[in-house]
Amino acid sequence: QVQVVESGGGLVQTGGSLSLSCVASGRIYSINAMGWYRQAPGKQRELVANIGRGGTINYVDSVKGRFTISRNIVNIVRRTVNLQMSSLKPEDTGLYYCKIEANDGTDYWGQGTQVTVSS
Repeated sequence: QVQVVESGGGLVQTGGSLSLSCVASGRIYSINAMGWYRQAPGKQRELVANIGRGGTINYVDSVKGRFTISRNIVNIVRRTVNLQMSSLKPEDTGLYYCKIEANDGTDYWGQGTQVTVSS
């Protein structure tokens, strides 16, 4: 059984930093991408950043230069993907979700971790 668990959210002032971590445990034979999404109140969930199988990284324009995504996939039953966030802005506030896209088309989501940036 695959479990995806996020941690590291919290309350921070504008300009501050937070580091999010996601642990995907369980056997996923082949991963297409690992990434972070966020959903602000009243808005649709959006991609923040992801890493493809070959290491290609994508960021939404609003976080480029401020957020850094990284992963550790050496342990095939415990993979991690992290999101280092700096120079945070109030518009970064939201529920941050980790998503693991398996090569067989299955998507695994975590429960989310709240990030709140005060002005």
